[in-house]
Amino acid sequence: MRFEELEISEPILRALKEEQYETPTPIQAEAIPHILERKDVMGSAQTGTGKTAAFAIPILQLLEQDRKAKRQSRRIQALIITPTRELAIQIGESFSTYGRHTGIQNTVIFGGVNQNQQTAALKKGVDVLVATPGRLLDLMNQGFISLRDIEYFVLDEADRMLDMGFIHDIRKIIAQLPGKRQSLFFSATMPKNIVDLSRQILHKPVKVTVSPESSAAETVQHYLYYTNKSSKKNLLLHILKDQDIDQVLLFSRTKHGADRIARNLKKKQIQTAAIHGDKSQNQRQKSLNQFKEGNVRVLVATDIAARGIDIDSLKYVINYDLPNVAETYVHRIGRSGRAGEEGTAISLCEPEENAYLKDIEKLIDQKIEKVSDNPYPQTERPMTEQEKKDFEKEKQRRKQEFFANRKKKSR
Repeated sequence: MRFEELEISEPILRALKEEQYETPTPIQAEAIPHILERKDVMGSAQTGTGKTAAFAIPILQLLEQDRKAKRQSRRIQALIITPTRELAIQIGESFSTYGRHTGIQNTVIFGGVNQNQQTAALKKGVDVLVATPGRLLDLMNQGFISLRDIEYFVLDEADRMLDMGFIHDIRKIIAQLPGKRQSLFFSATMPKNIVDLSRQILHKPVKVTVSPESSAAETVQHYLYYTNKSSKKNLLLHILKDQDIDQVLLFSRTKHGADRIARNLKKKQIQTAAIHGDKSQNQRQKSLNQFKEGNVRVLVATDIAARGIDIDSLKYVINYDLPNVAETYVHRIGRSGRAGEEGTAISLCEPEENAYLKDIEKLIDQKIEKVSDNPYPQTERPMTEQEKKDFEKEKQRRKQEFFANRKKKSR
């Protein structure tokens, strides 16, 4: 199938051709026709499958049709809610790219920066608003934003939104939306709490499922190094001796850990940058651009900062720290192996993370291949039963603290 077969309008089709887009991804081919028919859609597709274009293209077309038919003044008619500023920026760029010949205007609002530039853009008038929940509610309370004219509502990365503790903010936003609207709901995973939330938002939705829920991309090869916490630094350097690993997105569980890893690699003359919640937006964008341009070999990121990173043909993801929430593993490795390209996910597992590994393998329904050529093998003894109980308690505490911090930093 080609984009021409989806009955996309000429201005948008022209922009897609300029970007050399010819064939829609499965989620795009499935969702776009339903959205153009003004149906509510519940979409399940993993990271990197083209979800943004799946809703941006038809919304732009519908807005263009509405404007020609009604000749209305510019006002916020489409609202896209997403969990992080990086993802919000990416979505805004997508609307600008696909809609460059339509005259449809969008703006992006998110926390962590001065609001003046954002409010100035709102005063000029926009058709599409892309927002993170905290900043949206803040500007609504200040009187800069009204949702009374919303006709198209998108909740993107719904599972991540709930993981980050945004459920109360989402409910406040939904309460301000007009009852008559078209709603689109996209999530990489569909656990029960996500399905329950979708029922509050959608009306007789069409369900579009492109890949198994909570599954890892089939184009990604998984490899595992069992090691000790004290050996991770040296093991990482051993792995990076392979010069074929020329562009790596590396995940750290904490922002302090990300800075520490970056410092260690720079000492070994490995071009490295770190992005996390304590970095300014300008710093994060600069590091990301350097990585995309090939001036940085290793980009060290925390999970929240990595959301929205969109890099063509990224082949390598390294989990320096295994995530303590199994679904996060799927999101991490989804940055590679995109659009049919091959990818490689390498994980370093210390004894305290063995339980996380079991959860991950259960979720993706496969055993991760153990690397035998490992100069720093795991040597610590197995945990006792009491230690396992203590570990589970600590795991739950970390999980609660982890999501609480993520919610705070994303606003």
